[in-house]
Formats: sequence, structure tokens, C-alpha cells
Amino acid sequence: MSEQPPYLRIADELRQRIAEHVWEPGDRLPSRAQIGQECGVGENVVRRAQELLISQGVLEGRAGSGTYVAEPRQRVRVVRSSAREQPSGSPFRQDMKALRLQSDWESRTDAKVPAPAEIATRLGIVEGELCVRTTYEFLADGKPVQLSTSWEPYAVTGGTLVVLPEGGPHAGAGVVNRMAEIGVTISHAVEQPEPRHATAEEASLLGIQKAALVTHIRRTYYSDEGRPVETADIVVPAAHCEIVYEIPISR
Repeated sequence: MSEQPPYLRIADELRQRIAEHVWEPGDRLPSRAQIGQECGVGENVVRRAQELLISQGVLEGRAGSGTYVAEPRQRVRVVRSSAREQPSGSPFRQDMKALRLQSDWESRTDAKVPAPAEIATRLGIVEGELCVRTTYEFLADGKPVQLSTSWEPYAVTGGTLVVLPEGGPHAGAGVVNRMAEIGVTISHAVEQPEPRHATAEEASLLGIQKAALVTHIRRTYYSDEGRPVETADIVVPAAHCEIVYEIPISR
């Protein structure tokens, strides 16, 4: 069995000290040089250990000040399941209600935006074809916990009452319910989750450290005719959210 990398050992040691209340939330950690001397490792090893714990929400770095023990924050449970599309309300709102958290979201829609190459490929359209793009910031008790950028082909919804996802009589009804209003039946969705580091913009919007770990989900909804009718990039901070997939079983 290979030996545990030194930075992981130091991360475990720092985590243990916090668990044993050697350091409390809000406490400033000793310098990297001091920690390295105590643990018999170099400062670069301590830095990697601290960066890992920062990405996990255990520590927080403050520019020009040092590294501190982060205040505890309830981890939000985000459920991904086809069974959670309801006639009224949203899956996100259901998740937050189960956690007794106040849910809300902010959005911005831009109509007739040319589709970038990757989005066009995911929607099965020509690059540059017009789409309706909506960006979302989802909040739990006023704190951002999820970002999403949704793209819908203008050819599908243009000229209908559901062209604006967050406007009109069906605002906020969700993709499945909105599409049903114009005779489009969603048969399934495909999701591709992968871990990566947050961009500077994402970190700023989510209130996390730059380059902190996030889960990036590429989701695409398909009609019963096999046509992609919406695709989205969903970004969830790993330190603040756990993602759970519910898999319906057909009998």
C-alpha cells in the first residue's frame, strides 16, 4: 500500500485540531513555517494542505491576513431526480423546504443570443443559431448555493407565452412544465457531472475561495421525439452542497 501524501497527512492533522477545539471558528492559524516545523514538513506541504481544507470549506484564507478556521455552515442537500419535476414549485424549493431553509433565486434572461459552438453541439443546432439564455443564482437563506446558465433554442419557444423562463404566466414553472404548455413533451434528461475548480467569477458569485472545488453538471433535456430543447451548465460548490441522485426503478 502506498504511503499517504504528506499534504494529506497534514490536512488530517489540521482537521483533527479543529475537531478537538484546539482552534475554534474564527481563530487565525499559526504561520505555515510554524506548522511545518511542528509537523516536520516544508511550508509548501502546509500550503497544499491548507488549500485543500479551504476548498472543502474547513478553512478560509484572507488576503494579507492569513488563514482562519471557517465558521460552520450547513451543507445543502441537492437532489437530482426526474421524479422531482412537479406541477407547481421547483425541485430546488422542495430541497430547501426539507432543510427548513428559505429558498429564492435571481435570474437574468437575454433573448436571441447566438449559440456558442459547444452549446450548439449540445442542442443539435448550428453554431450562431439564436437561443434564449437565462442565468440563475440560487439562494438558501439568502446565501448563494448554486449557479446555472440555461440555453433554449429560440426556434422552439419564440413567439410563445413561455419564451421567457422567468417571465409571463408560466414564470418559474421549470423546463418540463413550460414545454408542456406549448405541446413539447420532455421524455428524459441527460446529466454529466464532473469536478473542477471554480473560475474567479463563479467564486465571487458563490462566496467561495478562488479555485475552490465545484461540481459542474452539464444537463440537457430531450423531447419525446429525441430533440434537445434545453441545456444548462449547473455549478455547485463542493464545500457547501452535497449532490444526491435518485434513480427511479421501473417494474
